[in-house]
Amino acid sequence: MKLKLDIDPDIVAMMAAEVAAGERAVTAAMREAGTGLKSAWRLQITGAGLGPRLANSIRSQNFPRSGESLDAAALVWSKAPVIVGAHDTGPLIRSKDGFWLAIPLPAAGKSLRGGRITPGEWERRRGLRLRFVYRRAGPSLLVAEGRLNTKGQAVVSRSKTGRGKVTAPIFLLVPQVKLPKRLDLARDADRALDSVPGLIVANWADQRF
Repeated sequence: MKLKLDIDPDIVAMMAAEVAAGERAVTAAMREAGTGLKSAWRLQITGAGLGPRLANSIRSQNFPRSGESLDAAALVWSKAPVIVGAHDTGPLIRSKDGFWLAIPLPAAGKSLRGGRITPGEWERRRGLRLRFVYRRAGPSLLVAEGRLNTKGQAVVSRSKTGRGKVTAPIFLLVPQVKLPKRLDLARDADRALDSVPGLIVANWADQRF
């Protein structure tokens, strides 16, 4: 007995169309999931009070960069991974040299490079010497003798009589500090991952109707 199999050209075309529809559906689903995760992470960061600049460090990229594929993927990352990661994990921070962490107080002002000022930079800019004050009942201090300007920052006193001169606390000294966990990036990542099958089905169905 001989069997002859003829493949209907219409079936071949239908199979090719299904594959193409699948490629479009998977690619669209991964694009939506990646964009959604980027938006969710940015919203988390701004909601935690960490500012739009850090939120905008969250970026996404779709693969393939052009065209469609059943192996499409989305990558979401931060251009400031150390900072974002620290707020995500809440690490214990210690001084690199094993001594103190200097936490600037309002009288210290800001660094010229942005962020927190260091004791060395503060002394160079203000022209004042910092003095160590040990406190048994609380964090020790670095203080300076000067006056407070209109911004509440310690500066050199020009008064010959000593009027307005104060001993201003400039830095708190602590052996370590526990950064509070302010983000939960894994939560949003899991939600994005769980949404992918539904997005594929939805995008595939949209192409049928």
